[in-house]
Amino acid sequence: MATAVSCPYSSSRAGAPALLLVALLLAAASWTTTAAAKNDTQRFRPGDELRRYRRVQALLKRLNKPALRSIQSPDGDLIDCVPAHLQPAFDHPRLRGQRPLVAGPPPARPKGNRLRDPIRNDTAEAAGVQQLWAASGESCPEGSVPIRRVTESDVLRASSVRRFGRAPAGRVRRDSVSGGHEHAVGYVAGDEYYGAKASINVWAPQVSTASEFSLSQIWVIAGSFGNDLNTIEAGWQVSPELYGDNAPRFFTYWTTDAYQTTGCYNLLCSGFIQTNSRIAMGAAISPTSAYNAGQFDISLLVWKDPNHGNWWLEFGSGELVGYWPSLLFSHLASHASMVQFGGEVVNTRASGSHTATQMGSGHFAGEGFGRASYFRNLEVVDWDNSLVPLAAGFHVTADHPSCYDIQGGVNAVWGNYFYYGGPGRNVRCT
Repeated sequence: MATAVSCPYSSSRAGAPALLLVALLLAAASWTTTAAAKNDTQRFRPGDELRRYRRVQALLKRLNKPALRSIQSPDGDLIDCVPAHLQPAFDHPRLRGQRPLVAGPPPARPKGNRLRDPIRNDTAEAAGVQQLWAASGESCPEGSVPIRRVTESDVLRASSVRRFGRAPAGRVRRDSVSGGHEHAVGYVAGDEYYGAKASINVWAPQVSTASEFSLSQIWVIAGSFGNDLNTIEAGWQVSPELYGDNAPRFFTYWTTDAYQTTGCYNLLCSGFIQTNSRIAMGAAISPTSAYNAGQFDISLLVWKDPNHGNWWLEFGSGELVGYWPSLLFSHLASHASMVQFGGEVVNTRASGSHTATQMGSGHFAGEGFGRASYFRNLEVVDWDNSLVPLAAGFHVTADHPSCYDIQGGVNAVWGNYFYYGGPGRNVRCT
């Protein structure tokens, strides 16, 4: 069960930098001997390690804001309750000095945004999904927001300190696979879109290597697929590199330049403004679906508030999580031109063959309910701020159907839906 921690910076946390520095200096002594046998371009340089250590500490100081209270999650995470006006968003030059939009009128929710009747056990058990850190009923005090604390280990798992919290290029499905990213998605394009909504089945897929991930999400997209690509993304992901484990976690992402220098996961850079004291981005989701057993999903809605132009995120049964200010974007300052729903994995081919990282449940779409992962009740927000079913232009596609596939459909209960996913490496996927 989650328990409250009286001090946001425990003694173990305070001593960690000193211990890390001692470890680096001791390592330097032993590594120098080994490195002497290498040529000059490969030789270990203690000064480089010290500079990296200082960069890590500066990043942690910037990301981990002073907290009113901290909550220990059963999975080991620490959730800091940070005063809302001190969250990382307000480090952004164009947001500095501002406060979250919580005192004014709420955003205008899309018309038709009414949750359907509770889903029966023969379909899905959506009502029981929550985040582990809040399982005991803990939440942050009013006026603060829950933020997953970033540790030295989190940063050191990244490919570089500079790229921590940022995604590589290739995150959006194009006409060809790029950067080892593979997708099975449904999409609509060619119109003006002001948001998207879906219920997404939650699983815990196996990820083969620390540098790979598996995710299921909504993409709201504008601009070309060049350097001016704008996206807003939300869903769940398993990412050992980012989080240090194989648990599915609620996440968001955004970029205005095709993942080059802008945007990040969750709150790992300035931009997204959180307003909710009960939902922590990057925190684990529980329970998860199981093969031939209980099925659980989360409902997500992203839409552009017609009154102020900001892009809002809703999680579950009407929980407003926060918003992306329109000033962050170029093309999305107006509207989206494409919406995608579906799964994505990274295939590093670390073993020389296709990765065995799973997408969704790890089973192909043809296995159907209780075995394959799904998206259901797919909708988009139109120019009139209304949620509408997908038009005839909805398409489904998979980059490598022998590795991960997708099958769509429509019915009276689930509206537009699809099953998707797969095991990755198998006799037909090498």
